Amino acid sequence: MIALTAFAQAPQRPGQQPPPPNAPPPAGAPAGAQPGAPGQPPPAGMPAGAPGQPAGAPGVAAPGAPGQPAGAPGAPGVAAPGSSVTATLAPAPSASAAPAAHLYETKVTGNYFIDKFNQGGPVMWPILIVSIVALTVVIERVFWWSGRWFRRDPKRIEKVFTAIEVGDVAEASRLSRDSRDPVLRMIWNGLNHQHASLQGALQVAAGIEIKRAGRFLVVMDTLVTLAPLLGLLGTVTGLIKAFGALGNEEIAVVAVTGGIAEALIATACGLGIAIFSLIPFNFFTSRVSNLEFELQTAATNLEVMLEAQNKGRREEATIGHTSSPSSSKGSSI
Repeated sequence: MIALTAFAQAPQRPGQQPPPPNAPPPAGAPAGAQPGAPGQPPPAGMPAGAPGQPAGAPGVAAPGAPGQPAGAPGAPGVAAPGSSVTATLAPAPSASAAPAAHLYETKVTGNYFIDKFNQGGPVMWPILIVSIVALTVVIERVFWWSGRWFRRDPKRIEKVFTAIEVGDVAEASRLSRDSRDPVLRMIWNGLNHQHASLQGALQVAAGIEIKRAGRFLVVMDTLVTLAPLLGLLGTVTGLIKAFGALGNEEIAVVAVTGGIAEALIATACGLGIAIFSLIPFNFFTSRVSNLEFELQTAATNLEVMLEAQNKGRREEATIGHTSSPSSSKGSSI
């Protein structure tokens, strides 16, 4: 026994005193090593925490070890005896949570409109196409009706009807020729084809003018109906995405907020496009109705005036025809 104890002790140089039990380790010695046995592992069969084992060994907290507090980094998960603090291990996130959460995240560019477009989901692309088509049609119709407003010539229309009323059809045809006013173009077409069918010529000319005025109204009507439906589709897809991720607690918050944002953004954009298209659509429709009324009124006046002139000519011809035999008969007497 004495031999084993002497063998376990470290050799000392002559004249050197052994360090006291609680003395700090000398400079340059590794942290946690006991004095007198630097870097020496514990003997085989010695239990953990026995004398001779380096203090602060991983996973073991030496009871009452000097300089090492309870729950120190050197002893994770193990609390010193008599301490009320216990260490808990946080559950590590699964490897599939990061890719799944990445699917519900949107890239932030710093631009408000681009970020909202990305948050709106894939339905925003057809909504964008619908908005571009609606804006193009509205701009084209605005320019067309503005040009028609400047092409109107009500004074010349009065001159044409005055000439027809006095029976000067040639002057009326000359005044209405090469005019950009749709009413004058219809009158000119009717005067030039009155020998064949005045009513048919007026109907054809009026139909051409109404078709020009109502151009793209069918497209606008379709867009007014289609835009809210696309917004509703975005609402449904966003809610499907939100409720589909409720079972996964790791991505539930990101998925639900992203899905609700997608639903609301798509709905708002669809309704905005419908409102933007509805107001010009109703305005242009009313303009077409007014033009149709003007053409119908002008055609009716033209038919009445020409019919009155033709009736007067027939009466004059009839009077002349009936007065001619009586005069000849009187002359013979």
